Amino acid sequence: MTALWTRAEAAAATGGRPAGPDWRASGVAIDSRKVRPGDLFVALPGARTDGHDHAGAALAGGAAAAMVERIPPGAAAAAPLLLVEDCLAALARLGAAARARSRAGVVAVTGSVGKTGTKESLARALAPFGAVHASEGNLNNHIGAPLSLARLPAGAGFAVLEMGMNHAGEIAPLSRMARPDVAIVTNVEAVHIAHFADERGIAEAKAEVFAGLAPGGAAVLNRDNPWFDLLAARAAGAGAGRIVGFGRGAAAEVRLLDAAPDDGGVSVRASVGGREVRYRLDAIGEHWAFNSAGVLACVHALGLDPEPAAAAIRQVVAGRGRGGQARIALAGGGAVTLIDESYNASPAAMRAAFRVLAAAAPGPGGRRIAVLGDMLELGAAGPELHAALAGDLLAARPDAVFTVGPEMRALRARLPAALRAGHADSSAGIAGRAAAGLRDGDVVLVKGSLGTRMAPVVAAIEALAEPPRLAANGR
Repeated sequence: MTALWTRAEAAAATGGRPAGPDWRASGVAIDSRKVRPGDLFVALPGARTDGHDHAGAALAGGAAAAMVERIPPGAAAAAPLLLVEDCLAALARLGAAARARSRAGVVAVTGSVGKTGTKESLARALAPFGAVHASEGNLNNHIGAPLSLARLPAGAGFAVLEMGMNHAGEIAPLSRMARPDVAIVTNVEAVHIAHFADERGIAEAKAEVFAGLAPGGAAVLNRDNPWFDLLAARAAGAGAGRIVGFGRGAAAEVRLLDAAPDDGGVSVRASVGGREVRYRLDAIGEHWAFNSAGVLACVHALGLDPEPAAAAIRQVVAGRGRGGQARIALAGGGAVTLIDESYNASPAAMRAAFRVLAAAAPGPGGRRIAVLGDMLELGAAGPELHAALAGDLLAARPDAVFTVGPEMRALRARLPAALRAGHADSSAGIAGRAAAGLRDGDVVLVKGSLGTRMAPVVAAIEALAEPPRLAANGR
C-alpha cells in the first residue's frame, strides 16, 4: 500500500496524539459508509450525526485509523486512533500540510455556475502532462476543500480544487490553505444573491479566491462577464503576475471563435494565445464550449500545450443531475429523452439548460417538455428573476411547461396559456402528472435548485422504463 499519511506524519501535521498500533493510510474519509480499506477516518461532528458514533464501523470496514476528539463508543482497547482537540481544525491542518509538502501546480476553481464541470474538464486537460489530483464531486466548502487537500498525494503533478460559497468570507481561508498557482473565476451571476446586497457583493466574494494566490500566480477571468474589471483589479492587488482573459470578444487572450452544437456534442474552434485549436466535446450544450475556453486558459496560464489538453477533454460529459441525458425505453414501446438538471439551478444555468432543450431534436410526433422548479436563495429579487426567464424559455420552443414551487408562479404567469401544463407547490405534486403524459419521441428537461427536490420527477420518468432496460448515454 502506498502511504498517503503515516501515523507519524499525520500526528505531526495535526498536533494529535497517536494511540494504539502503528498505521499507514492510503486515503482520507469522513463518511463511514464510504470508507475504503486503508483510509484514515475523520470523525467530524455534525448537525444530524456525530462521526464518533460511526468510528467503530469505519474501523471494522477497513479504516487504517480514526482521527477522533475522544475515545469513540465501542472502540477496542488497541484501536488505532489519532486523538485531536478539534477534528475539523485537524482536518484543515492535514490539508495545509499536504499542500506544504506538494510540488503540484495547483488550480483553484470558483464561479457562480460551471465550477464542477470546469474542474472535471481541467482534470482531464492536465492529465497528458502529469498525475492529476482533483476534488471529488462538489467537495468545495469548509469541509470539502480541506478534505480534498488532505487527499493530495505527495507526488501529484497537478491539483484542481473547487471552491464554493454562499456567504462572504468563505472562500478566502480555502484559498490561503490551497495557495493556488492559478485561480479561475468562471463567471459572476445572481446566485445566492439572497445573502448579498447586490451582484457586486458576489463578485467581491468570488475575488477572495485570490487571497492565497502564489506570488506572481495567474488569475483566469471571464472577459465577457461585466465584473471582469473588478476581478482583475482584485487579482492584481493580491499579487497576481498575470491576468488571462477568456471569452468570445477580441480582447480575450483565449478566445472562443466558434461553437457548433449538435445532438452528440459540440465542435469547437478557439484561439489560445494566438494559436488556433480545433476540438470536439461530447458534452451537449454551447455552454460547455464556453467553459472549455476557460479550461484552456488555465492550461495556457500554466505554460502547457493546448492541443493535447483540448483533445483530452472530449470525453467529459454532464453527470446525473447536472445535465446528463438518458434515453428511457418506454414499457409500452418507444422512448423519451430525459435531460436531468435536477441538482441545481440559477438564472444563468436555467438559460443554458433552455438552449440545450432547444437544440434537442424530438422524435417523430415528439415534443419538448420542461419541468421547472424554483431557483432558491434569490431573496426579494426571486419573483422577477423567475419571470425574466420567460423569453429564453419560449425561445427553446417548448410544447408544454410544468412548474414547481411558489417562485415559479411568476414564470408561469408570463407563459401563454397553451403551454401551462400544470403547477404544484412541491415536486411530489407534479411528478406523476408530468411522467404520465410523456409519449414516444418526447424530450423532457427537469431542472430546479437542489432544495426544490426535483429528483422525484426524474425518478417518476425513469420508472416509465421497461425494466431493466434503462439506456443512459451519460451525457
